[in-house]
Amino acid sequence: MTISVPPRSATALDAFSVPSRPKGGGAGIRRSAALLSAKDIAALSKAREARWRPGLSDQPLHSEIFAHADDASGAGFALALARDALKVAGGQGEDPLAEVEDRRQVLWVQDRRAIQRSGRPFRAGLPPDLRDRLIHVEAKTPEDALFALEEGVRCRDLACVIGEITGNPRALDFTASRRLSLAAEKHGVALWLVRLDAEADLSSARMRWQVEAAPSVHPRWNAEAPGVAAWKARLFRARAHAPGEWILSDDDANLHIRRSAPSNAAANAATPDIGHLVRPTVGRSLAAVARA
Repeated sequence: MTISVPPRSATALDAFSVPSRPKGGGAGIRRSAALLSAKDIAALSKAREARWRPGLSDQPLHSEIFAHADDASGAGFALALARDALKVAGGQGEDPLAEVEDRRQVLWVQDRRAIQRSGRPFRAGLPPDLRDRLIHVEAKTPEDALFALEEGVRCRDLACVIGEITGNPRALDFTASRRLSLAAEKHGVALWLVRLDAEADLSSARMRWQVEAAPSVHPRWNAEAPGVAAWKARLFRARAHAPGEWILSDDDANLHIRRSAPSNAAANAATPDIGHLVRPTVGRSLAAVARA
């Protein structure tokens, strides 16, 4: 079903209190680092730089996906990540007697420009396990979309929330992003926010992707048939994982890593410049000194 959200002021977004920064600034971090030995710092850095892969149980609850609106790669990749996380949360691969099927609804929020650029979700084209569980919300403005997203992550009766917002609206600043992160982590409802034709500005999202469509592998029995969905995904910011690039595919309704994406100048030139957002952490810098 589709729900239209009436225009709503942004005052509701400003009522959420954001914790203030701890006193002491970077002095506390430096004192803590000074108490660690070089071996401890190197071990922490190695754990921090663990590579992401599908099927991990410690996925963050707030992720952003930057993609172009022309090829629908952002929405497809967000849906693949959501299904991968739901399968892990449902206990797939563990004791079948302990497995409980999650039949909660999935909320999909789009602002008006996202619908104009990429269209609405096509129910018949969705995976069979999600066709009867989708709640679609059409928001007229980015402010309304943010309000619907925040209300969605506060509802534990939802399995997850997927959002699509076009560009860099003023309402989606760091404060609004921080509020989404806190609400998702407090109530345990995951959010995948697709940023269509947007620049990678400041955000509190725990994981941030740059995604574009990749060539599919030819089907085995019919070379003329469409192949499975595939994406070239670049993870450029994550709290618990190191950056990396992969070619991911949705094979047999499961997210798989086909291979590591090769780095070339032409591909990097076609993607937005996000290097200024990737900076080494204190632990990683100290670990580099410890290894030297």
